[in-house]
Amino acid sequence: MRILALRLYNTLTRKKEDFVPIIKGKVGIYCCGPTVYNYAHIGNLRTYIFEDALKRTLLFNGFQVKHVMNITDVGHLTSDADSGEDKMLKGAKREGKTVWEIAKFYTDAFMSDTKKLNILSADINCRATEHINEMINLIKRMEKNDYTYTTGGNVYFDVAKLDDYGKLAKLNLEELKAGARVDLDENKKNSYDFVLWFTKSKFEDQEMKWDSPWGVGYPGWHIECSAMSMKYLGEQFDIHCGGIDHIQIHHTNEIAQSESATGKKPWVKYWLHGEFLVLDKEKMAKSGGGFITLQTLIDKGFDPLVYRYFCFGAHYRQQLSFSWEGLDGAKNAFNRLKENIFEIKSKSSKQEDDDEEKTHDYDEEFRKAIDDDINMPQALSTMWSVIRDEEISDKEKLRLLLDFDKVLGFGFDKWKREQVSAPEDVMKLVTEREEMRKNKKWVIADELRAKIKEKGYDVKDTPEGPQLKKA
Repeated sequence: MRILALRLYNTLTRKKEDFVPIIKGKVGIYCCGPTVYNYAHIGNLRTYIFEDALKRTLLFNGFQVKHVMNITDVGHLTSDADSGEDKMLKGAKREGKTVWEIAKFYTDAFMSDTKKLNILSADINCRATEHINEMINLIKRMEKNDYTYTTGGNVYFDVAKLDDYGKLAKLNLEELKAGARVDLDENKKNSYDFVLWFTKSKFEDQEMKWDSPWGVGYPGWHIECSAMSMKYLGEQFDIHCGGIDHIQIHHTNEIAQSESATGKKPWVKYWLHGEFLVLDKEKMAKSGGGFITLQTLIDKGFDPLVYRYFCFGAHYRQQLSFSWEGLDGAKNAFNRLKENIFEIKSKSSKQEDDDEEKTHDYDEEFRKAIDDDINMPQALSTMWSVIRDEEISDKEKLRLLLDFDKVLGFGFDKWKREQVSAPEDVMKLVTEREEMRKNKKWVIADELRAKIKEKGYDVKDTPEGPQLKKA
């Protein structure tokens, strides 16, 4: 019997709410994907790890999930508003490639990173450049409803015509009018209006261009998420996710254009946002240069799943401070976890089924953690409690851990102890030591262990026999 319903913190209402999907048993979820002009940094990847835990929690609760993620390969300027150059063009200039080549390379790199982190693939990965018609049609709907104006060759959304603009970010329009948001575009009626469609008048060297009713050009960044989410999830859906930096502008503008196009009916029911990964008290961002990628961690000897474990050390709505010392701590804990999993697996096959009364408590404790707004630190704590509990069998421990891993996403079922190949003289010492142990000649066995250590290897005695690893 379930103790609690799934509760999620809704940015729109600023409180935790019982999760009740629009259609019983089914969940539509849209996640803002990467802008593929450079590698994703580990701050970006923290958000995707949180979204993966959310998706896994929904599946764990028995929901049928339809997960959509965009690939931004056009329209995102170096400012999240409407200033700066196009990020794709910036990447192409940096590397002397076409924007199309840049998009493919960094899309592939992003997908490789998410696979290494055991992040479940979206059901639909949609590229902005493949949905231009949907964006044009959505702009037409806004235009018909009198929420747009065209000047200087560009189509703008007229924020002044929407009474509840900024409700997600709790923006005050009067403060905006006073200049809280600076913009240098003289074509705008108000500085907080935003571009739906750029024409060639904006950037003469823009490589990606399409015909439209307003001239040859390309879409603004915000319009793509509205158009693609509606295509695949409908005009109203359950959950929209992203980083906390999207609240103020990107997600605020998504709501404005979506609800003005559809007649102001509520577009998204629950908004979830992940906090920043911070380095020296500053958020990690590509614009600052010197950002850390997943490959940086791998090159320094960290398993990508160590970073996944590290991210679960803080709630997704809390800032997480990154340091190499902190990552080393996560690595040590993760390695202990692996050793425990190996040990439990090796022993569990030899045991009978156990009394389920106590393990039922752990089931409920884990479910309570994840159903309380995806509390992964508490979920990890429950996992360790199971591992350390000497009153339940390894067989039951394994059952619990494999169940928990449906949300944790470490891949316990695939973990196997690596067999280290060693020189013949080392293997001979291992064989001799095992023979001494069988004959209970412990002093000689210890001497042989020391010799093995001198040659750069550690030997661990397991129910499956001696296991070697590099010292």
